[in-house]
Amino acid sequence: MAGITGAAPGPTTVTDETFEREVLASALPVLVEFGADWCGPCRMLAPVLAGIAEETAGALKIVALDVDTNPATQSAYAVLSVPTLMVFRGGEPVKAVVGARSKHRLLQEIAEVVPVTPGTAG
Repeated sequence: MAGITGAAPGPTTVTDETFEREVLASALPVLVEFGADWCGPCRMLAPVLAGIAEETAGALKIVALDVDTNPATQSAYAVLSVPTLMVFRGGEPVKAVVGARSKHRLLQEIAEVVPVTPGTAG
C-alpha cells in the first residue's frame, strides 16, 4: 500500500490483529487510511499523509490498513471504497471521508473533530 511504503514520517501499518491496540486504545487521536496496493488515489495520498504526519507529530497518530489483507476491520467499519480516511478519538470513529484530497483540505477536515492546528502549507 502506498501509504505504508511512503517516507519515514508517514503512516504506520496496522492489521486486523493490531488495530485495537494501535487505534482503539491509542491515547492520541488516530487518522486511519483504509486503502489497497492497487488503488491509485491511495498512492496519491502517500505524500499528503507523510506531510500531515510531520506537521501533527505528537498530536495525531496516522496509520494505514490494507483492506485486501485485513477484511475484518474493513467490514467492522463498513468501508466500501478506498481510500477511506477515518478519524478515531477515544476508540470511536468521529469522522470519515472517502477519496483523495489535498493536504490543506484534509487538515481542515481533521481539525473539525481533533484539536490539531493545521500548518500554513497546503
